[in-house]
Amino acid sequence: MFERCDQLKAELDARRPLPPHTLKSLHDHWVLEWTYNSNAIEGNTLTLKETKVVLEGITIGGKSMREHFEVINHKNAIDYVEAVIAGDEAFSERLIKAIHQLVLKNIDSPNAGVYRHENVLIAGSLHRPPDFLPVPEQMAELVESYHAVDGHPLERAARLHVDFVKIHPFVDGNGRTARLLMNFDLMKAGFLPVIFQAADRLAYYEALDKAHIQNDYRDFFQLSIAAEVKAFETVLSLLTH
Repeated sequence: MFERCDQLKAELDARRPLPPHTLKSLHDHWVLEWTYNSNAIEGNTLTLKETKVVLEGITIGGKSMREHFEVINHKNAIDYVEAVIAGDEAFSERLIKAIHQLVLKNIDSPNAGVYRHENVLIAGSLHRPPDFLPVPEQMAELVESYHAVDGHPLERAARLHVDFVKIHPFVDGNGRTARLLMNFDLMKAGFLPVIFQAADRLAYYEALDKAHIQNDYRDFFQLSIAAEVKAFETVLSLLTH
């Protein structure tokens, strides 16, 4: 299933190091697209252009402060993920909580980086997250199982995303944190960050539900592969032209 991604990665690796200006433009593109789509999936109403303006430090009239902080926080979380990768830090609960703390900073500070102490439902989902009491134990098991997996990096990252959301360890910000964790794993393995498009939100949620309810990850794998292939093709196309 992941052969095409490996082929494209090999093509890109053969062209490294990338020209500095090309690398910067690609990085700016990823940060904007990743931030916009991840927030839009969760209901943020800022458009792509408005998100770009907020990232540049300008306030949009008529939009809530929460929506502005969601953009700023997500960019800061990406910066943190990149710094962690550069420092070769291992996946851990400390890392998970640190990323989530950035995601909810100035939005819900008391719950930022803190496992939930109440039960929750996921609106529109067939899956019901577990009771809050076993969450710490389940998160410890999540980290342990992650380190025990010896599969393709994209499969491991996709499973991490699905299994994290299944536990739903925080009262809010789980989706954004899951996508940041998935891309942390991919980028650490030398792959490109995947960006699930807001326009594909229904398919994204249905794939998660299928994995949670039926233990069938195939649809989510296919979405992840498509997003990774698109990322590689975007970069290779830019280099070719």
